Amino acid sequence: MNLSDSQTGGAGPRRVSATEAVLAHLRDAVERGHYAIGDKLPSEAELCRELAVSRPVLREALRALQTMGLTVSRTGKGTFVVADAVQDPTFGDYTAGHLMEVRRHVEIPVAGYAARRRTPDDLDRLRGLLARMERETDTTAWAAMDTLFHLAVAEAAQNPVFRRVIEEIRDALARQSAFLNELGGRRAHSDREHRAVVEALAAGSEQDAVRAMTHHLDRVETTLADIVRSARTPGPRTTPAPARHDNPQAV
Repeated sequence: MNLSDSQTGGAGPRRVSATEAVLAHLRDAVERGHYAIGDKLPSEAELCRELAVSRPVLREALRALQTMGLTVSRTGKGTFVVADAVQDPTFGDYTAGHLMEVRRHVEIPVAGYAARRRTPDDLDRLRGLLARMERETDTTAWAAMDTLFHLAVAEAAQNPVFRRVIEEIRDALARQSAFLNELGGRRAHSDREHRAVVEALAAGSEQDAVRAMTHHLDRVETTLADIVRSARTPGPRTTPAPARHDNPQAV
């Protein structure tokens, strides 16, 4: 099975990346029971050969499987299936649901305060970050700048408690951004949404800033939900290599 070439996903115009195709294939295999709970997935080398993809592409897909809570990686042992359905993706120490709940209660009012209190230096910093993000092509680097952007908005609110809260979830935000960009094609949309936030701050409009941040978080949450509910691998179903039955409890 060759998943190295991207393919069109569903009826929409966005093309599916190789990582998304591999993830869909492996997720489908787990959800259909080809790999049961407790089974060990084939080695990276075997999966790369079977799916005709590079190791970096496969590793991204395996990380996404783990983020979705379907597998766990055991150092020196391999990847084991621990669930047969996606519940709530986890980013570091926090689930997506907990993260989004806090972000709505913190970042939306923060945007309003920032519109009233931002300084010229705050705006310069945010515009500089936007320009760098719009040029960046590396997902990891972009995700790191994404967290800096949200920190900068918190700083513009002139309340150190807000910055401390964003600092606490910074790692989770970066993981979430990378996940959404790799599997949801969010980067260009996020850039536009961030720009709308900065424009509202520059105009000093609390109402527009709150509206822009609300829209941004709405789109993040919708994309997360779409990934969790995503359809199984399109096209004819293929049968993966026979499941391994190594027992992870023995590790």
